[in-house]
Amino acid sequence: MVRQGYLATLVVMGVLLAGCSRQSHPERANPQPISGTSGPLAPLTPASLIGSWIADVADPGAGTILRLADRDLDLVGSRCGTLGGSWRASSEGAFLADIFTATTTAVEGIPGCAKASQETPEWLRRVTAYQFDGAGLPVLLDARAQPVARLIPGATPAPEPDKADNVLEPPVITDEARRALTPAVALPAKLVPVDRHRLAGRWIPLTGHKAAYVKFTADGEWRGSDGCNDESGRWITAASGTLLTTARGTTLMFCADSVSVGGWLVTARRAGLDGRTLVLLDAQGTETGRLLPAN
Repeated sequence: MVRQGYLATLVVMGVLLAGCSRQSHPERANPQPISGTSGPLAPLTPASLIGSWIADVADPGAGTILRLADRDLDLVGSRCGTLGGSWRASSEGAFLADIFTATTTAVEGIPGCAKASQETPEWLRRVTAYQFDGAGLPVLLDARAQPVARLIPGATPAPEPDKADNVLEPPVITDEARRALTPAVALPAKLVPVDRHRLAGRWIPLTGHKAAYVKFTADGEWRGSDGCNDESGRWITAASGTLLTTARGTTLMFCADSVSVGGWLVTARRAGLDGRTLVLLDAQGTETGRLLPAN
């Protein structure tokens, strides 16, 4: 999605605050009933999450509109204006969101917004899964399958001086979005599915630059390097070896033998262990990378 003009005013921040209590990971294999709803659940189709939604959430300062478009996310109406980031979802019901941008006007003019521009709001950080209720509307859930926010259609962001034009437009489901959200093929039987416990820790690529690595922390953050550029994002695991990650802005320094660790993670949809080796695979089951534990 083109964000001309808007990107020029965005402040991209690199690292979110840590804290193990801020992230849980769903490892559920099947949808669970949604508390307070009745009727059969609609199929889990991630592309159906694309839209501009009124976020029915308890925190009044957290933002009133959640706009999900392709892989981009905008949280509109927070006390710091429009926050931006990315999101991922799987056909197994996993959901991951990451906020890491804000307009320069908000960051420089409103106390506390420099922090908000680099930190996913608490309610959105608690979301690890989604379902559609009996009426076909999305419900964002925590790790205990309890509703965190219900998404109501019909959101219409109001024009503002620092708000990008594309944020005002309803997002559409493109062919690119369908490809990005296509169900992943099953993990090969020879691989042991990862979970949050197996994945947490530091990993290094089998070949390439000696400084390349990725570290998955228990609070759902990852950070790493291709050998000369620092990279970071969020991560979550779910049933059947599902792995979803986001990636933030990075520098573009060149170095020989660099390893695109961040690229491996962003394209990965499954992860499994071949002995001690971590194997990352995309939605089609093609390997994107192999890493070994650092210790």
